[in-house]
Amino acid sequence: MSKVRLGIIGSGNIGSSHIGHITGGRTPEIELTAVADRDPERRLWAKERCASAVIFAEGEELIGSGECDAVLIATPHVQHPELAVAAFRAGRHVLCEKPAGVYTKQVREMDGEAARHPDLAYAMMFNQRTNCVYRKMRELTRSGSLGAIKRVNWIITDWYRPQYYYDSGGWRATWDGEGGGVLLNQCPHNLDLLQWICGMPARVRAFCHEGKWHSIEVEDDVTAYLEYPNGATGVFVTSTADAPGTNRFEITLEGGKLVCENNRLTLWRLAENERTYCKTVRESFPNPPHTVEEIETDGQNPQHVGVLNAFAAHILRGEPLVAHGSEGISGLTLSNAMHLSSWLDRTVEIPFDEELFLELLNKKKNAKHF
Repeated sequence: MSKVRLGIIGSGNIGSSHIGHITGGRTPEIELTAVADRDPERRLWAKERCASAVIFAEGEELIGSGECDAVLIATPHVQHPELAVAAFRAGRHVLCEKPAGVYTKQVREMDGEAARHPDLAYAMMFNQRTNCVYRKMRELTRSGSLGAIKRVNWIITDWYRPQYYYDSGGWRATWDGEGGGVLLNQCPHNLDLLQWICGMPARVRAFCHEGKWHSIEVEDDVTAYLEYPNGATGVFVTSTADAPGTNRFEITLEGGKLVCENNRLTLWRLAENERTYCKTVRESFPNPPHTVEEIETDGQNPQHVGVLNAFAAHILRGEPLVAHGSEGISGLTLSNAMHLSSWLDRTVEIPFDEELFLELLNKKKNAKHF
């Protein structure tokens, strides 16, 4: 095999972007051989754009057609696990868009099916992991050179959406259609990066305000407090109504402070570990000695194309994936825990009661909101 024959299921906003990358020659080891979409207009668009691809109405038809070696699932996220399971059973490699699914119990079933097919590639489209700034943050925090994490703060409110956006599709911002709001639609990358860089918290207390700024069922404003196993704490704030929005990711460690903002990474590096300095300094109001430096990175940020090319290289030559599919459950765990905490109005331990979460989610789906 010199190229991976890829079928894309879903040719909407993100699916059409992937199609553009492949047909535009940015993925030399991928050949687009099939596209599926339930919308007749999108199928017509795909037929005109992808002359050599076979067009299908249903993802299951594409999977069973034999026209592709691998599938990229770019449908509404509620369908991700069921399509992935069908693909694995048909012997297809799977690359899944974010989030992995709506709830962790569903994703565990997908992961279990993937584990039964270890010869098949299984990847998540976590394209933000290719960003040089986030890769450097992970390197610095995980290396131990700056000591243990003490505090994490991420204010990510540059997701502004007007009411028109939510009114553009009946499935948007509904519990039945999407399974959540800003946490599940806009923030999966941020929640993945949060745990990828800082690790998974042990406890979550969240306040998810549903329809606070828009006429929608689901949350559009969230503030969550996190507690980590080592005693570190964190705050995660997001909204689709802040204008202008903010994207500031700050990690305080024993050896200094990292701040990611405006695509720049700045380090306030302490001359001495703060824990040691605190116990030995003989002043009442000291200013711990430190330097300030802008951290250099390799400048590489290939995003979706990087994930696609790594996926192909993994299938063809066994090279590393950007993100294995089994890692998709981690960010979703955070999202589900935040929802559950807000619904129960109390702190939630991780791991949480997945059956209880699903029970409450189904109640949300069945309730009449408007």
